[in-house]
Amino acid sequence: MNHPDPKGLTRPYGRFFLPGPVEVRPEVLAAQLQPMTGHRGPDVQAFIGELQAGLKDAFRTERPVFIVPCSGTGLMEAAIRNGASNRVLSLVNGAFSKRFSSIACHCGLEVDEVAIPWGEAQDPDRVAAALSVRKYDAVTVAHSETSTGVLNDLEALSEVVHQHAGTLLLVDSVSGAAGAELQTDSWGLDFVLTGGQKAFSLPPGVSFGVASSSMIERAKEVVGRGYYFDLVRYSENIEKLQTPTTPALSTLFALQVQLRLMAEETMEGRWARHQKMAERTWAWVEEMSSSGVQLKVVAAEGHRSPTVTAVQVPDGVSAPSIVDAVKERGWVIGGGYGKLKPTTFRIGHMGEHTLDELEELLSVLAEVLS
Repeated sequence: MNHPDPKGLTRPYGRFFLPGPVEVRPEVLAAQLQPMTGHRGPDVQAFIGELQAGLKDAFRTERPVFIVPCSGTGLMEAAIRNGASNRVLSLVNGAFSKRFSSIACHCGLEVDEVAIPWGEAQDPDRVAAALSVRKYDAVTVAHSETSTGVLNDLEALSEVVHQHAGTLLLVDSVSGAAGAELQTDSWGLDFVLTGGQKAFSLPPGVSFGVASSSMIERAKEVVGRGYYFDLVRYSENIEKLQTPTTPALSTLFALQVQLRLMAEETMEGRWARHQKMAERTWAWVEEMSSSGVQLKVVAAEGHRSPTVTAVQVPDGVSAPSIVDAVKERGWVIGGGYGKLKPTTFRIGHMGEHTLDELEELLSVLAEVLS
């Protein structure tokens, strides 16, 4: 069997600006080399207890944080299967909020959408109007819409949703959590999910979810919520500092190291660093436009994610060719997603990146564009 040359798979650290998966620190990657251990018993319980403390801080919750070996999409399905049995209202303003809606359809639920143009944020008043028409089990929303770089106002949306008794708010924060401010408990979010390969800066393979007590009570009532993503089982197991199935141990070894690094920075410091990188990116777009290269941030001003920026290129310019040219220079950025693929590229300024690394990337991009 021929194996790829490892030398061809390496690049200098700090040049990988995909909006997921993201750059992983060497010491976090190295933690995965630890030998295997049994996943039951007091040693692992203490280990999971340490992980719980760090994860609760990241989510700003007193609730347990479920650790699930799957992609973020897996927990989107978990949210639907446990949180609704009849009708869902999906707030759609990009590819991944549309995915949430599609998952509900595939699970056999009735789905209505509040669909708005990509690049715009959901208006709480518009959502309130939709909720006044009929009864919904749940509302789905993307916190940070990775395809467009839009940040939805979860606090305001939660206030609107919870004016309707029995309606839960299910949140995809795959590219939000650990990079954008997230206050799970104080904002009254019923289920929040994320993937470790985004702002948590982990290798892919593990996702995290937090369920309110209302979400767990709803799950107990849902017939056919499945087995693998049964949040009642996850809730019962995490109380014993266990997981219902074999955890992705190597990734959890990496998580332990990453959470310690995040604690050193503090979540407030982490949020601030992400915001500074985002603001620098937006300013760079303006600078390029002023110099004659007509770029545009896709997300509306005032509703932009601190973790990812989608940039629209000038008419007649191929966005994929820009991505390729950047790669030829030893850097990686994201292509546009879905219907925006031909006209946009995306910069994932999330995870462990620094302003200095970002400045180097922006210089490379300026060279390519000029």
